[in-house]
Amino acid sequence: VDVGLRARQRRRQIAEARHGQRSTQGDIVAEFIADDYDAFIESAMMSTFATNTIKIGSTVKSFTIEDAQLDITKTRVFTGQVVNSMKLEMNPNEIAKVTFGMIGKDMTVGTSVLDASITAASGQRPIVPFTGTITEGGSAIAYVTALEMTLTNNLKSAFVVNSTTAPELIKGKARVEGQLTAYFQDTTLLNKFVNETDSTLVFTLTDGVSGNTYTFTLPKIKYSGGQLPLSSDQERLLTLPFLAVYDSSEATTLKIVKS
Repeated sequence: VDVGLRARQRRRQIAEARHGQRSTQGDIVAEFIADDYDAFIESAMMSTFATNTIKIGSTVKSFTIEDAQLDITKTRVFTGQVVNSMKLEMNPNEIAKVTFGMIGKDMTVGTSVLDASITAASGQRPIVPFTGTITEGGSAIAYVTALEMTLTNNLKSAFVVNSTTAPELIKGKARVEGQLTAYFQDTTLLNKFVNETDSTLVFTLTDGVSGNTYTFTLPKIKYSGGQLPLSSDQERLLTLPFLAVYDSSEATTLKIVKS
């Protein structure tokens, strides 16, 4: 919780400090699991799944989130919570990880839970990146060693006078960016950066057991770097940061399809 501090000075020393206006922010870090985080994905995309497909929109979806310490019967209730950023991280031999960066209105401390009957998790298996697929520029690519993607909404609190909390959030531009790391097999990817060539990136995450899949499509990306250090005598790894730009055919910079 961030309240800001406003200090008054006296003879080079702080004489008094007062709280400013209130806001909250923090991260929810989790293993990527089918169904359980769809509501957070919708908040990040500012849209809703329609026929299992979602694209970036502009409708704010907020939550009330409770942190309950049941052993000491204390709770913190966070209101007006919106997903400001969503980051996906995929690495070999690891479960895919998702981080939801939250921004919100306020927090209160209590002694009782909001809902005594908590809905259980779906029980789905975590998503592992080594059972999915990656397509770059329309061709399957099998030598990627790491992939991360972040959607940032650039939200900020709209503070007003005579109120300790912001009545609403101001929307910023949705920015989708990330980084692809691959074995240096040929110059195909490197040349796309050198020649400033538009490309596409599609990756599918699946649990490999129940058939749950999430396919992320970035229909138009631009590589902004091509790092190829000589740091090992065993392999050369090419790191390519990228930025997704609006594609008129898909009418979005990011599309997610679940099945």
